[in-house]
Amino acid sequence: MFTITEYSAELMKDPFGILSGTRYEFILDLAVEEDDELYQEEGVTLRVIYVIDGDTAKIAKYEFLTTSTNKYIDFELEEEEEKMVLAFCKEHFDKP
Repeated sequence: MFTITEYSAELMKDPFGILSGTRYEFILDLAVEEDDELYQEEGVTLRVIYVIDGDTAKIAKYEFLTTSTNKYIDFELEEEEEKMVLAFCKEHFDKP
């Protein structure tokens, strides 16, 4: 499990009007315990694409990256972690 230490949220533009809903890009800086398999010495960042479409809000995509080099980390969120990130996005999407 990890803790979100800092974040930024930005409204994503859809210049062609192709995508449905409103999309936000969240960049979440994470604190990860050293004994966790996700742990990276240079830090871990989670990039999340959060979509609001009518009454529905969901995570459309996410990816883990190393904080200092932005290298992709092949790792998936556990179910409870995904629920926590979704709740965080719901709470913070309008407060970038």
